[in-house]
Amino acid sequence: MAVPMKYVLVSGGVISGIGKGLTASSLGVLLKACGWRVTSIKIDPYINIDAGTMSPLEHGEVFVLDDGGEVDLDLGNYERFLGIHLTRQNNITTGKIYQQVIERERRGDYLGKTVQVVPHVTDAIQEWIRDVSQTPVDSSGLPPQICVIELGGTVGDIESMPFIEALRQLQYNVGTENFMSVFVSLVPELGVVGEQKTKPTQHGVKNLTSMGLSPSMIVCRSERPLLPETKKKLGLFCQVPPEAVVSVHDVRNTYRIAMMLQEQGACNLLIKCLRLVWRLPTLLSRWNRMALSFENCRGTVKVVLVGKYTNLTDSYVSVVRALQHAAMATERKLHLLWVESSDLEPVPLLSVEGKQRHDEDEAKHAAAWATLHEADGVLVPGGFGNRGSEGKMLASKYARESGTPFLGICLGMQLAAVEIARSKLGMGHACSAEWDQEYPNEHIVVYMPEIDKTKLGGTMRLGARKTILRDENCLSAWLYGGIEIMERHRHRYEINPRMVKALEKDGGVRFVGQDETGMRMEIMEGVDHPFFYATQYHPEYKTRAGRPSPPFLGFLMACAKLPLDRESVRRSVEFVLQTDPWGQDGSAMDVIFTPLITNQAEPPHTPQKSTPQRYTP
Repeated sequence: MAVPMKYVLVSGGVISGIGKGLTASSLGVLLKACGWRVTSIKIDPYINIDAGTMSPLEHGEVFVLDDGGEVDLDLGNYERFLGIHLTRQNNITTGKIYQQVIERERRGDYLGKTVQVVPHVTDAIQEWIRDVSQTPVDSSGLPPQICVIELGGTVGDIESMPFIEALRQLQYNVGTENFMSVFVSLVPELGVVGEQKTKPTQHGVKNLTSMGLSPSMIVCRSERPLLPETKKKLGLFCQVPPEAVVSVHDVRNTYRIAMMLQEQGACNLLIKCLRLVWRLPTLLSRWNRMALSFENCRGTVKVVLVGKYTNLTDSYVSVVRALQHAAMATERKLHLLWVESSDLEPVPLLSVEGKQRHDEDEAKHAAAWATLHEADGVLVPGGFGNRGSEGKMLASKYARESGTPFLGICLGMQLAAVEIARSKLGMGHACSAEWDQEYPNEHIVVYMPEIDKTKLGGTMRLGARKTILRDENCLSAWLYGGIEIMERHRHRYEINPRMVKALEKDGGVRFVGQDETGMRMEIMEGVDHPFFYATQYHPEYKTRAGRPSPPFLGFLMACAKLPLDRESVRRSVEFVLQTDPWGQDGSAMDVIFTPLITNQAEPPHTPQKSTPQRYTP
């Protein structure tokens, strides 16, 4: 008899950005620690087809999946927390649903009926969820057993109404024993009164219940742990037991959230509500060791991130996580400094009417350069457009000339190459074709010929692509443990193949990694520099807490002044593998579980010590 799929819905109220994604990921950790196969779906009620054309300042980072899907940043959290590989279908948007329904109507699939939100749109949503929840997400190749669904936005938004109705119908169709609703809310504490206010949560739960979905668990975000009387009051007014009111207060690192939930009985509540066979969360001890290792540091490294979207740190969330994972591997505490790239650029001459603005810009300029000089390493991430590009090149030049470890990603690599052409090849007008058409003969960065220039959405070079290393003894080969690399891409422009020989001859760099044709440059390494490293791909998308991205690991080792020879890199990789909670393939099936509580000790976990020829996070 087939075991029915179990669904856990995570929704939220009061405000957006309250932590639904981290809550959903942490609940998935608890379930996976018990041995169940877990997948995740993110519902974004916006009309965009995907996140690809959205500004990072509008919606945070655009996360890229192996299949080229440009999705919400929460899918990055799911992959990092659960050690799984998702597809673009795991991100549902209003645009995707309506596009599918309209295409069906045009084909005549509805047989002349009037197409309506109910039942046609709601049926399409349920069908999508059912299909995606059965898609394998780890190397076991088996379909998941539990699907965690995060509903974006806040309950009550007009955009989310069709999804809430579809989820209500899904709960009815699969049965309440196979569907659990978790509500995430804010419990503010007014400084003057000092009382934890429950009214916002009460209103949020009332709103959700009026739509046919009653929460079985309420997760409360707060600055301090919830008081017992607060839990009791919320339980009374929201019709849940006080033990189902869980406090998720501020913690030092987000990996502690799963520990916090477990300590308050969340795992038992999940098992009870979903009618699951009891399993001991054996793997949770390994997760806890990993979470605590973030706080066991032997020193501090200061890394400056020079970006153009620094007003919203979520714009670089995967980069930050990759730095944290690499810092854990080097047993260092990460001190991340932020610099807006345009602040590094020279301040324009003073105008008569703009003295105050000029003085403010001068102060920002001085502060930005002081921060740059303070750092142990410089990181220039990806981006688009001309704004701030000169500042990024100045940061690259500073790192190159001062011997400061440097990591450039995507646009960061392109601008590093442009700066080298200007400084060392005598090409004063070297630039990128992205924003300059005046000097085509000095374009160090050019448009890829296969890219459609007339459309923006979904037209870039996207997803997992193979990179071949041409030298087995280069730093990249040591970091990756092989000469074939699979990493995720998101770009329209590339290093001009006609300029490669000149850059390698007189620029002090080597392009050690190319695509399978050998014509597209993927990795640039500096010569006679402690660590000058840049990639066309985005290594941050495949980082894991127990498996840091190799370029980030090398970067943090250089920042910490650790040796970067082959043996030192191997030892660092083996050390961090001991903290990997799920194993290399993400299936977590190397532990045998029993359906009953026993006193047996946790089976020992032996990290894989052989060096793979193909890097697969």
